[in-house]
Amino acid sequence: MKKIVQNNITVVNHPLCEHNLAVIRDKNVSSDGFKNSMKRLATILILEATKDLPLKNYAVETPIRQCNVKKLDDNYKIIFAPILRAGLAISDVASAIIPEASIQHVGMYRDETTLEPVWYYDKTPVKYDNPEKIKVFILDPMIATGNSGHAAVSLFLKKGILIENLAFVSILSCPEGLQLLCKDFPDLKIITAQVDECLNDRGYIVPGLGDAGDRLFNTFEK
Repeated sequence: MKKIVQNNITVVNHPLCEHNLAVIRDKNVSSDGFKNSMKRLATILILEATKDLPLKNYAVETPIRQCNVKKLDDNYKIIFAPILRAGLAISDVASAIIPEASIQHVGMYRDETTLEPVWYYDKTPVKYDNPEKIKVFILDPMIATGNSGHAAVSLFLKKGILIENLAFVSILSCPEGLQLLCKDFPDLKIITAQVDECLNDRGYIVPGLGDAGDRLFNTFEK
């Protein structure tokens, strides 16, 4: 898997990323086709984002004999934090890959006038025990203005999660949103499949793929 890495931004350059991005960009693709390609993209990105999870030595009995193996270190807690609602498309895949992980939802919507996030749900604890032993992956299909992502990162930092234990997984990004996150959180790891050209005056990524939430859940206004 080839990668383009700049600062802490990893752009995963894989043929299946290119293919499935092409599928979800098409405004005429069916809802089912959109969802399935989003899942395929999410799988590639989650595998990349979690490649450095700590391992621990264990002994197991195979049908033949005992052997030493490596498994995820159970001293660490893994949290996937989807930003509702579109982040669910990634968290469903992440949960299937690491079923032991905790799914902690954070909900916000974008004020279409100010483009600022408005919180409506937070399923994170008031305080984390042993935050230095917690790995958090914030999930959102798009980094557009970066405002929602900024709010989510700030939430976990205020609760004691270390910036080196935080990662942001996004299918599509743009320079404006990445610049905001990198300016305030230069040590934040960001994993994405593509960086598009820019934002338009409505805060949508260009060329982008429209509103990921509406396309995932068929909530377009008639």
